[in-house]
Amino acid sequence: MTIQFKALPSEAVRALQRGGPDAYGHTPERRVSDGDGVPCRHCMKNVAAGEGYLILAYRPFPDLQPYAETGPIFLHADECERAAEAEALPEMLESSDYIVRGYGKDHRIVYGSGAVTPTSDIAARAEALFEREDIAYIHVRSARNNCYQCRIERA
Repeated sequence: MTIQFKALPSEAVRALQRGGPDAYGHTPERRVSDGDGVPCRHCMKNVAAGEGYLILAYRPFPDLQPYAETGPIFLHADECERAAEAEALPEMLESSDYIVRGYGKDHRIVYGSGAVTPTSDIAARAEALFEREDIAYIHVRSARNNCYQCRIERA
């Protein structure tokens, strides 16, 4: 099976970069990166030292419901190119491990699908989860803070 790592859609990111409201209705906060641990969810690369970035609340779900987690993410403050949908692990995933968790067509957590997974095993874990018919897509989230990183879909 082939999988694809998916970045945030450009339309939504451009609106945020232009000062549009985040998931809580707030204007994203602007900061300057020190070059350490600021992964952009659009280009899926780290924001380099000295570059501007945004901190904002993001909800990667279409509707409000009990499982629609909202949390902080980072984006480049200036326009960046969206990462191509690819089977390769995104450059920004530099931590030793991440939560890999499946969601159903109803956008709710599929119980028993989540696991803290070594970064090198994320693709294999995703492929194993996609053997289940009840998994529609997968989130990669920070293992320490549960922050949304990216989505994985079947290719």
